[in-house]
Amino acid sequence: MEVKRYIKSLMLFNKKVLLFLIITFFFFSFKNKTIFFSVPSGFPKLVVPKENPITSEKIRLGKMLFFDKMLSRDSSISCASCHNPKYAFTDQLKKAKGIKDRTVSRNTPTLTNIAYNHSFLRDGVNPSLEAQVIVPIHEKNEFDFHILLVAERMKKNKKYVELSKKAFGEEPNPKVISNAIASYERTLISSNSRFDQYNFHGDSLALNASEIRGMKLFYNKLNCSSCHSGFNFSNGEIVNTGLYEKYNDVGKMRVTLDQSDNGKFKVPTLRNISITYPYMHDGNIKTLEGVIDHYIKGGEKNPNKDERIKAFNLSKLQKQDLIAFLKCLTDSSFIAR
Repeated sequence: MEVKRYIKSLMLFNKKVLLFLIITFFFFSFKNKTIFFSVPSGFPKLVVPKENPITSEKIRLGKMLFFDKMLSRDSSISCASCHNPKYAFTDQLKKAKGIKDRTVSRNTPTLTNIAYNHSFLRDGVNPSLEAQVIVPIHEKNEFDFHILLVAERMKKNKKYVELSKKAFGEEPNPKVISNAIASYERTLISSNSRFDQYNFHGDSLALNASEIRGMKLFYNKLNCSSCHSGFNFSNGEIVNTGLYEKYNDVGKMRVTLDQSDNGKFKVPTLRNISITYPYMHDGNIKTLEGVIDHYIKGGEKNPNKDERIKAFNLSKLQKQDLIAFLKCLTDSSFIAR
């Protein structure tokens, strides 16, 4: 059926149904065309790099690579070994284990809504998702390999060669690998927590009384949203939260060499926070209660500590309410994907 005849036959439907069917028609009729995701309620439009538009074939290839252990030198671990879907793409370890049981330098960050990030890695020094993909492959304590060698392995696999040519029109190479995995990771959108149901979908019964009290504390009295703001509960800033008087890991300073960046790390999203423990850049706090206690006392003395980190008081009930609210940010459908 021609497109014009198909659309004309749909004119009896209302506009919403018509739009849905047109989108469905084009999505399934044209292979490997750019995919435009529907924006979840309360979320901004997803900005995708012009040089790497998302296509169904890129997503398919990227997902295969994400779960394939051949990306590591000894083929013992994959991206999913640390970024496990059932833990909101973390691993619930203080610090992840690379090949040969080597300890990774930092706690594994969640990939929840990573498509909306503007900087990458715990210290935010990596400018793009495509570039970030290469980091664990080359890190000695992670994959301890090289992306060129990954491409050579892919060339020996007929399926990978076929998918690479379909997605990019060329054989496996570093660009194919990084762009494909980045495309898959941009599909990891979490937008269906009970908070979303309450706040963006108008379900007044989605949160209980304790969670609503906790939400008011979060946004009003405690002003947690000065850092954990917006739809993704992160302003993306690189800050020192006074976790230590002296940091063993200097954070952003490792790249800038600027003393004022010592101990600065990126504000993480709080989505799915109840299952992405342990917390902080080094995984040194085991529980949400422990994180709240850190902020209650105003952190440790540190010359670079952000001025928003100040001591405050919470009653036992208020702490329980705040934790209840944080737990309602869990998206069960995202974890089950």
